[in-house]
Amino acid sequence: MGVSRPSPAAVLALDAGNSKTDAVLVGADGTVLGTGRSGGFQPPRTGVGAAVDVLGEAVAAAVRAAGLAGPPYAFRVSACLANADLPVEERQLAAAIAARGWAEAVEVRNDTFAVLRAGVDRPRGVAVVCGAGINCVGMLPDGRTARFPALGRISGDWGGGGGLAEEAVWWAARAEDGRGGPTGLAKALPGHFGLGAMAGLIEAVHLGGIPRGRLHELVPVLFAVAAEGDAVASAIVERQAEEVVALASVALERLGLLAEEVPVLLGGGVLAAGHPQLNGRIGELLSARAPRARLSVVTAPPVLGAALLGLDALGVPAGAHGRLRNQFG
Repeated sequence: MGVSRPSPAAVLALDAGNSKTDAVLVGADGTVLGTGRSGGFQPPRTGVGAAVDVLGEAVAAAVRAAGLAGPPYAFRVSACLANADLPVEERQLAAAIAARGWAEAVEVRNDTFAVLRAGVDRPRGVAVVCGAGINCVGMLPDGRTARFPALGRISGDWGGGGGLAEEAVWWAARAEDGRGGPTGLAKALPGHFGLGAMAGLIEAVHLGGIPRGRLHELVPVLFAVAAEGDAVASAIVERQAEEVVALASVALERLGLLAEEVPVLLGGGVLAAGHPQLNGRIGELLSARAPRARLSVVTAPPVLGAALLGLDALGVPAGAHGRLRNQFG
């Protein structure tokens, strides 16, 4: 008698950011069958094929853990991916994933949708994610969504770790050379790198002694200086709060939720850090725009949200969602 082949999972969930990729195989009852992890997903830098290869590494690890044969490994891929910022990019990536044969159906969304779905019991609400950059999405159970291109300054965005660090450096440089007002950032920012003045930091970044990618390390320094009452640093934090609330309130308005009791979720490293000055101000400003909104920080892993979106699409019994969520704590 031959060995019976394990049935494929219901959902192959993928959450991929610039630094890591998570894959989870989930049964129709919400049971986690296997998980895997691989590196960052960066199609603009590596090309789509190489980026999907990285997804494949996480998928292969999850398949081994689950003991599945195949492909196909699941009925549906639910992928929430960084750098899938426009619908055309989502379609291109969905086609590239479908070509791998991992599942019968493939849906690709921006990774912000995973943060939103991970933080709500049903697909209704708005999420603002503030990590390296900033983005916002909203969704309703009937499938309607509100979203933004989130392509940086060309699409009207400001903030996130990259924007905050650049702004802090800009004001600190002007404070030191006299073009701007005084701020403790002028000493604190170079001090983080063991330097005595902004001139040294500027030179080190310009000549490559300090990679530009390390400037994100200055975000906690910015918040620490702001917490000491520094006017310039506090103004930067205030602007970030205003940007978060602008995104959330526009998304709520587009979905007709501005006056409704609805969750507004905060995610990403900057907001999940829980800086009282930033998150407290967001709460104050949001209350003025959407008084019934319920603000909270998402702590669940985004891949949970990708998996829940997949179960939503398959119409599995409601208990499966709760079982899956419980396995993620």
